[in-house]
Amino acid sequence: MSYVTLPIFDETGYVVVDSYDQDQDPREWQDLIYVDWKSSGDTRFSPIASAYGDVECDGFWNHTPAKTDKDGVWVPENVERAPRLTERAQEPGANVGRCRVIELQPNTYADAIYNLHRDDNNRLNVEGTGWIVRAFFNLTDNPDSMMILREDKDDPSTETRVPLPAGAQVVIDTQRLYHAVWHPGPQPRYCLITSLESGPELDTWISARNPVPRIESPAIDPVMAQDAYDAAEAKRAARAAAIAAQGKDPRFGDGSMAMAEDSVDSGMEVLSEA
Repeated sequence: MSYVTLPIFDETGYVVVDSYDQDQDPREWQDLIYVDWKSSGDTRFSPIASAYGDVECDGFWNHTPAKTDKDGVWVPENVERAPRLTERAQEPGANVGRCRVIELQPNTYADAIYNLHRDDNNRLNVEGTGWIVRAFFNLTDNPDSMMILREDKDDPSTETRVPLPAGAQVVIDTQRLYHAVWHPGPQPRYCLITSLESGPELDTWISARNPVPRIESPAIDPVMAQDAYDAAEAKRAARAAAIAAQGKDPRFGDGSMAMAEDSVDSGMEVLSEA
């Protein structure tokens, strides 16, 4: 038995759908309650749905009772502050797990490459039910920022770069694809991220919005890119050496990896916990 998945993800693992007119909505993310929860980069998160409705961002399996990334409980304090964002998370009609707004401070392409990670979305998920993917709805206008996606973390030829102007909407199998955001700034970037269960509801929502499963990546300077790859690799090597010097296994790290807190690998191909 396997999971229920959507064919639209088979080719690339992501799909870009019609942009949303973000200007029509209030900037509700400015009024939310944020917690210092680190992901890939300098981040804070504001939970709109959490495991049991508390203002916290831990993985659903780290609670008692533990649960898969489904059946999120809406956080009253933030739903009250952001009713439209809550409605947007619910619009696909799919089961919602974690739902949160991310605040990402400016970073570099090298930072994004270093922070590439895959998410642990389907821990405890029962086979025969829907595979969890994530919807990213960009809230601020960041036309020079890009979601970096890779099938192979160490192979730039597998990279796709998705621009992130206000209203950009992309749904990603983030347990399949390595991903991180390159956000040159100068102001923080805000994005609504929602875990959604694959099934007919999500399929209908995607199909109604002119889905594109493969886009042409914006060009980047090859010299800058190579410098970024080298810098990221040097940073990974330095971190591994520092962990090894402490007598720890560098494959597992020390729990303080700069990867996302729910990454299925710490950047070194092992299970761990945006």
